[in-house]
Amino acid sequence: MRPKAHKPFNSKLLILAVLVAFFLLFVLRSNLSTLNTEQEANPASTSQESHSQKSEKGGTDCSLSCQKIPPSLSQALIHYSTSTITPQQTVKEISVSAKVLAKKSPCNFLVFGLGHDSLMWSALNHGGRTIFLEEDEAWIEQIRRRFPTLESYHVTYDSKVKEAENLMEVGRGVECTAVGDPRYSVCQLALKGLPSVVYETKWDLIMVDAPTGYYEDAPGRMSAIYTAGMMGRNKESGETDVFVHDVNRDVEDKFSIAFLCESFMKKQEGRLRHFTIPSYREDSQNFQRPFCPPLPS
Repeated sequence: MRPKAHKPFNSKLLILAVLVAFFLLFVLRSNLSTLNTEQEANPASTSQESHSQKSEKGGTDCSLSCQKIPPSLSQALIHYSTSTITPQQTVKEISVSAKVLAKKSPCNFLVFGLGHDSLMWSALNHGGRTIFLEEDEAWIEQIRRRFPTLESYHVTYDSKVKEAENLMEVGRGVECTAVGDPRYSVCQLALKGLPSVVYETKWDLIMVDAPTGYYEDAPGRMSAIYTAGMMGRNKESGETDVFVHDVNRDVEDKFSIAFLCESFMKKQEGRLRHFTIPSYREDSQNFQRPFCPPLPS
């Protein structure tokens, strides 16, 4: 999630456009909801109120139609308009997740990774809960000093990229395809040492953009991808949108297909894949379905 190089200036403008568009959608949705609620509650007074809001100079009272920018969004707009560092994901990749957030927010959003795009994700999920999991304690402290409102936790990984092939074989075993709570799983791929809030929250969206995975001794995202899929399956009801970044790399490509399932994949945009994982606990039929259902013929 941390950028390795500066993005062109036009990418920054496009990211700002995404944030502004989300804010306008937020304001419009809030205003329509407020107006409809008031009209339903007191339809007879609507006409009188509209006239009474006229000022002596012909203006209108802004109290019903105007809202302040949420502090989180204000901070994000200022940060991204003044920073020379922009997120590693492209605007097209970001737009995939942003569209889902626009429909589901405020919601519960879990992000593997903490970076320069974290403030953006938190702002796009205004009113919801966004949690970031990061492997680098020093980096967490640096980001906390700059953005103290972001909720982040340090996590450790005991896997390495060079072990991916063996872990893929392990993941095909019955102990890994049995649906259950990851913290109690006997599967070697399951992350069992995450903060308790991660296991106790019903996640609507999960983004896997960490841990580091671009060299052999890096932790890799094998366990993060597997655990994200298992959390979705083990949720009591509803679907979980899971996004995996850097699928141009071998681990992200193979593990997302194997454990999030090609049949659950909704879209791929550039290096980002979007999966929708159904609850396997919602009814007995779902619980009996294959770990990865076959693709429609």
